[in-house]
Amino acid sequence: MTRKRIAIFLLAGLCLSACGTGRSQAEPETIREMSRETGAETGAEIPTQEAVAAASDEPVVDPLVISTGETLAERIRTPEGYERIPAESGSLTDFLRNYPMKEDGSPVCYYDGRQKTASAQVAVFDMYLGERDLQQCADSVMRVYAEYLRAGGRQDEIAFHFVSGFLCDYRTYLAGGRVKVNGNQVSWVSGTVREDTDETFEAYLNTVFNYASTISLAAESEPVALAEVQPGDIFIKAGSPGHVVMVADVCEKDGKKAMLLAQGYMPAQDFHVLKNNLHEEDPWYYEDEISYSFSTPEYVFSEECLKRPGYLR
Repeated sequence: MTRKRIAIFLLAGLCLSACGTGRSQAEPETIREMSRETGAETGAEIPTQEAVAAASDEPVVDPLVISTGETLAERIRTPEGYERIPAESGSLTDFLRNYPMKEDGSPVCYYDGRQKTASAQVAVFDMYLGERDLQQCADSVMRVYAEYLRAGGRQDEIAFHFVSGFLCDYRTYLAGGRVKVNGNQVSWVSGTVREDTDETFEAYLNTVFNYASTISLAAESEPVALAEVQPGDIFIKAGSPGHVVMVADVCEKDGKKAMLLAQGYMPAQDFHVLKNNLHEEDPWYYEDEISYSFSTPEYVFSEECLKRPGYLR
């Protein structure tokens, strides 16, 4: 008999003795029911989960996903002993941690409103998706960076390359630039100056999403060591199709990192925090778990591919 089970029986026996039942060999579920029925009448103390854990020297394990949490940091707690890496106010890490999440249990939906049948998510970002099949995996990552820069008043820094190599920057777009595509040739043509409204921002991103992909995203990123991982980094396989998942948060214990991963996918769908199939109740991906081939719920990265986009300067 394990120490924990002995502790349960000892506590249960005390309760049953006070209740006058005399059935000391009852199983734990039966004990709890009997305690509920008789404890109120006799004043006997009902053994709690915490009391059992204390008697057995085994701590109560709190859930890591908090259903009432409204932001990423509030929704998903760090594992025991881990602390989120420091984040300056106004940083990308701070932006991601405070990003609003959809109600707990929300499905991942496609751009046309259909619900995704596969369930790879533990939480869904309350992020604009649009009604066109444009915002897929790489596009979701680019949106995060664009939203972050715009929220901080850094619109002039928003710029993404197309697969062709053409740099589509938001400043030129606001100044009236129109993208002209002629085969593999892309250029700006002059047009009417635009105001920085939500509608203008979305129109700009749709233009980027049309002509950028994992290929251009990978080209705009540099390799980074796993030990140096930080929110905003990506695991990426460039291709048509390729795939990318973003590091949404990072925590640390004794110099070892753990991270939350998030993705969009094809067809265009809600950006969501991924489960970790290695441990159902814990969505964090631990540094020591990551080796190649590296599996996420819907994609396997066959070779080392952690990179850092160069969008922040």
